[in-house]
Amino acid sequence: MNPFQFKKINNPLDIGLNMLKKLYVPSVKRDQPPGTPTYTGEKTDVPIHIGVINYSPDVMEEKEFDTIEETFAYMESPPTSWINIDGLHKPELIAGIGKKAGLHPLIIEDILHTHQRPKTDDAGNTLFLVVRMLRVHPERPDILSEQVSFTLVNNTLISFQEIRGDAFDSVRDRIRKNQGRVRKTGADYLLYSLMDAVVDNYFKVLEQLGERIEAIEIALMEDPYPELLTQIYALKRELLYIRKAVWPLREAVGTLERGGNPLIKESTQVYLRDLYDHTIQVIDTIESFRDMLSGVQDLYLSSLGNKTNQVMKVLTIIATIFIPITFIAGIYGMNFEAMPELKWRYGYPAVWAVMILMAVGMLVYFRRKKWF
Repeated sequence: MNPFQFKKINNPLDIGLNMLKKLYVPSVKRDQPPGTPTYTGEKTDVPIHIGVINYSPDVMEEKEFDTIEETFAYMESPPTSWINIDGLHKPELIAGIGKKAGLHPLIIEDILHTHQRPKTDDAGNTLFLVVRMLRVHPERPDILSEQVSFTLVNNTLISFQEIRGDAFDSVRDRIRKNQGRVRKTGADYLLYSLMDAVVDNYFKVLEQLGERIEAIEIALMEDPYPELLTQIYALKRELLYIRKAVWPLREAVGTLERGGNPLIKESTQVYLRDLYDHTIQVIDTIESFRDMLSGVQDLYLSSLGNKTNQVMKVLTIIATIFIPITFIAGIYGMNFEAMPELKWRYGYPAVWAVMILMAVGMLVYFRRKKWF
């Protein structure tokens, strides 16, 4: 059974409202000077995890650290270095890593401000990129979202994530097993590979949303219960959030694809063009789903209208049948003494027979006219 073919959910607006809240987040950096490292995400006590992968075509070294001092030795090392940081809730630690990597204070500020619009900043010797990583919740029909920031400095790529867990396991496996081009190229291709993993995960999220839309369509055909409209609105909000995350990414990838930055080799730009095409496909799919939801909403309202019409038709037929019966009953319910049929022995059953024949005759007539 499809897990998304659910009939009812306890709080159908929760998913959509959570996405809506992420669209409009009040600033917590009010009255602070530019470049102040202030974390704007959710507070947590989970320790920050730092993972480092150094690799070249022949060797690969993978380590995990708990302090930034241990990672300093791997910055600007001869092989390609990928430093991945899970957790941004300690601004002083992130600022220390950024200072060691030579990042501008405004870049550090953007890394810690976890509600950034996807974008690309070219600072000459540093390339900064912000994306929104979406994942499907393993247990609920919910979408997990977090900001991921990339800084490319020479042969070192530093990625900053809000929480541990991401969509980069396939890239890590290719590095460990020396599969594909990732070990044979530099940090710019690694940046492309990670961005490609993010975009590929968009397709998985959209596939889940497509299944939920299909489940709503099936339920709509079988029984258009009122909660369906609430689920449709929740899906619309989710698509709005995904659209807000993907549309700016198209512009960011297009900036990288057009070249002009010495950190991006010409050989990598070919792959960035393919990534740009994938981003366009995601946007097209989102627009298609939005059109489908609009159609489903119209179909739901039409189904309710048809259901109401069916009820009204049945009531109208019943009322029409009882109009002549009521007329006859009203005539013989008058208290006049000079009514010939009142003294007739078979008057009562005769009136019943006339009324029944009239009702049956009208039903037969309506049936031949295909009015019901």
